[in-house]
Amino acid sequence: MNNFKEIIKYYLVFFKIGLFTIGGGYAMLPIVEKELVEKYKWSTEEEVLDSYALAQSIPGVIAVNTSALLGIKGKGVWGAVAASLGVISPSIIIIVIISIFFNRFREITAVANAFKGIRIAVLALLILSVYKMVRKSVKDIWGVVLLTASFVCVLIFNISPIYVIVGAAIISIFIYYRKEKDNDPS
Repeated sequence: MNNFKEIIKYYLVFFKIGLFTIGGGYAMLPIVEKELVEKYKWSTEEEVLDSYALAQSIPGVIAVNTSALLGIKGKGVWGAVAASLGVISPSIIIIVIISIFFNRFREITAVANAFKGIRIAVLALLILSVYKMVRKSVKDIWGVVLLTASFVCVLIFNISPIYVIVGAAIISIFIYYRKEKDNDPS
């Protein structure tokens, strides 16, 4: 029975995350860190970032993948189910409500203005998330070079992010082994 209560608590916490995450996977990071790392201490900041990075590399919605990975880490398969259902439930409920009243909502000026404000808030959350990821991930000059080169490749040369990720991974492995070789006293 106690385990059932914990699974319900996981569902409710991830419901809250899903309710206040507007804008996709990146926007969820500050809320996930606040709830899972600071408030409940179910995960560390590193585990959240690792789960988020892994969630980006597998097919599916990043928010759901991240929730499933964090849920399975905390409470196994039922934790993953509860976290995944929790994070998508608010969206489903809101979409059903909006679809019922869509024509009426569309004509209300306050609703249109609210969505404009939400876009600004999402942008602020995205900037904060990117800043935190860069601060945690870029540890030396090679990190700065890879970040800059990746940014240039994707935004200026319009190279597919998949190729950039694969290329950065190969270069990172090479740099890692080069550093290991340089630090080897033998």
